[in-house]
Amino acid sequence: MDGVDDTGFYPLSVEQKGVRVKNNTEEKSTRRIEREQSKNGLAWFALFLKGMAMGAADIVPGVSGGTIAFITGIYQRLLAAIASVSWSVISVLRTEGLPAAWRTVDGTFLLVLLLGIGTSIVSFASLLSWVLATHPIPLWSFFFGLILASAWLLISELFGEAREGGPTRERGVRPFGLGLYLIIGVIFAFLLTVAVPVTVEPTHLVLFFAGAVAICAMILPGISGSFMLLLMGLYAPVLTAIKTFDLQVIGLFAVGCLVGILSFARILSWLFLRYRHEVIALLVGIMLGSLNKVWPWKETMTTRINSHGEEVPLLQVNVAPFDYVERVGQEPFLMAAGVMVLMGMLLVLGLDKVNRRQ
Repeated sequence: MDGVDDTGFYPLSVEQKGVRVKNNTEEKSTRRIEREQSKNGLAWFALFLKGMAMGAADIVPGVSGGTIAFITGIYQRLLAAIASVSWSVISVLRTEGLPAAWRTVDGTFLLVLLLGIGTSIVSFASLLSWVLATHPIPLWSFFFGLILASAWLLISELFGEAREGGPTRERGVRPFGLGLYLIIGVIFAFLLTVAVPVTVEPTHLVLFFAGAVAICAMILPGISGSFMLLLMGLYAPVLTAIKTFDLQVIGLFAVGCLVGILSFARILSWLFLRYRHEVIALLVGIMLGSLNKVWPWKETMTTRINSHGEEVPLLQVNVAPFDYVERVGQEPFLMAAGVMVLMGMLLVLGLDKVNRRQ
């Protein structure tokens, strides 16, 4: 039959072939866009979960949300996003519009992260407070394992580069130099954890600086903002102000927080750009020094009354697990502590493996 090829079908015209190629191209492009959208959706969901982990850490006194940001690999981006909030954003808003200004401050990143933090605080505040009050040893053990494994991974990477001629070695950084920064961080954090709380008069200037110091402590991994307020003797006044809605005290403290976080984030971002490995070594040292604060077995020496009228520990000293029964009169729960330390370490190692595959 005329026009029929050997297969028994009419051959496609040039126009039909062009339409088929175009349809195949559009179909491939659509599938690629769908894959990218799915990948982006998973990435934002993962960021939301990281925000929830930060919020959960901030609930526990002595544990910093900055530690979780550092462990999960979003620390430097978080600093850069905070540091980008400046008066120049208003200029971008006027000249280029809201979308450009939103991109300048990495708005979607900050929004998703804050949503995760807020969701965690609202959802888990009561639960974690109950666990801390009734099962403190397993909870502290989990964070102990989390920090320990994170520090080990970061130290291995840093010192491995310095020994094998990676980017650290190329910049002239030697293991001895990194070790020095690491030791400085350990000593700094350890001295903070053993410091005795003082009593400071909550004047306007003191409240302003307290807000700045507390928020800077929250940015640093291993240091808790609430713990810094306890050291300054301002934890109770600030909580009382929030409870009684004292706008003057809240306002001064909030302005201090705003100035502190914007200034300190810029300083840390600048240091990261120029001395990244040294800064990481210092921060890892701070994390290791903070292990003294999250040691699971503690003896309470003095207490305080919190905002709910409950008696909670103020000054504690670490004790050996085998002396815990004699010193405190309670079981040390060694098996549970060991399991939770292992779970914390495995979680970090698992996250690291997933990050390396991506």
